[in-house]
Amino acid sequence: MKMKQLRECVVLFVFLISGLCSAVSVYANPVEGQDYKVLANPQPTQNKALIEVIEFFWYGCPHCNNLHLPLKSWLKNKPADVDFHYVPAVLRSNWEPGAKIFYTLETMGGMDELHDKIYDAIHRDKVNLTDDATVFGWMEKQGVDKDKFVKIYHSFTTQNQIARSKQMMQQYQLQGVPILVVEGKYLVTGKKGGTPQDMVNTLEKVIDMARKVKQ
Repeated sequence: MKMKQLRECVVLFVFLISGLCSAVSVYANPVEGQDYKVLANPQPTQNKALIEVIEFFWYGCPHCNNLHLPLKSWLKNKPADVDFHYVPAVLRSNWEPGAKIFYTLETMGGMDELHDKIYDAIHRDKVNLTDDATVFGWMEKQGVDKDKFVKIYHSFTTQNQIARSKQMMQQYQLQGVPILVVEGKYLVTGKKGGTPQDMVNTLEKVIDMARKVKQ
């Protein structure tokens, strides 16, 4: 090979590698306005020492159902400096029973056991858990103390928690779910055409970004 041709090949190779590195860099870094949004008025977090992550969800949402298992898998090995919380969204009246279910089970200590089953009941078994009577009957079948569940479900404490959820939806200016909020500031919504796993991957990158800002 002549020296001139060799130089041209080297230049072309360097150009291709440079382009590839740029492409990988673009893929690796989340893009504001596309992968995540920055809240104009950041909200306070519960623990300043940790990075707070909140999932706003509704049990009846198919996208929340699709995200649930990838997110659950991530939570098994979440970073030690991450403080994770679920918040049931209430944007419409028919979302309220799902929020009541969540807060009631959380009070009773049965959330970890039944969280997955609620998603399956709605999306796989087509159980109407927006109807109170159906909810109570289904919970009894799962071995939940029905009388205790009903009492907490209708309690003043649960109503206050529902009101708090609605207030948080307004504070975070949320119009839909699922939404992952990092440090009360970064809203990870997932992008068009992306998968639930893509959303979890973006969450990891935004957490890393928030971690660097926090340091």
